[in-house]
Amino acid sequence: MATPGPEVLQALLSRHSVGPKHLVEPGPDEPQLQLMVAAALRGPDHGELVPFRFKWVGGEARQRMAALFAAAARKAGKDEAGAALDAERALRPPVTVALVARIDMGHPLVPAHEQWACVGGALANFLNAAHLLGYGAKMLSGAKVRDADIVAAFCEPGETLLGWIALGTPLKAGRAPRKPEAGAVLQRWPEAG
Repeated sequence: MATPGPEVLQALLSRHSVGPKHLVEPGPDEPQLQLMVAAALRGPDHGELVPFRFKWVGGEARQRMAALFAAAARKAGKDEAGAALDAERALRPPVTVALVARIDMGHPLVPAHEQWACVGGALANFLNAAHLLGYGAKMLSGAKVRDADIVAAFCEPGETLLGWIALGTPLKAGRAPRKPEAGAVLQRWPEAG
């Protein structure tokens, strides 16, 4: 197997989240979204269950999602200004992709925690692919993922809405994320002592 070049690793090490207010057109097109999903499908997946789905929100569907966000805001007690702000959040990113998990809680071979790990790996690969294609992205969730009407709009029975990935062209280079050094996270087992 070929070793990736240092430029590929450096590109992965430079990935960071870019919020919707820092994203502009153009966003990824359908073939690029398919590449991102193809990368997501390369993550670890014990039993090849593919316990996730990506749902692309484009065209007129963006207005429908904005209406759902505004209605959820009103139900949560926000005033009209708050509802309008939530609707704008649905419309701001050039492209939005919902992430839905399909966890089989009773699977005889693959426990739920392994399926959740697969969903996380898929999300990471999707975001890395977006970054390598030159797009900024950020995973967003919040209370809206628990709103019954929004969940019903995105999920089939037994599915879990994790949130939405905002995608677009970054306005500017982002700051380095505040993460610990790798040595603070990588530990030898068992610890010497």
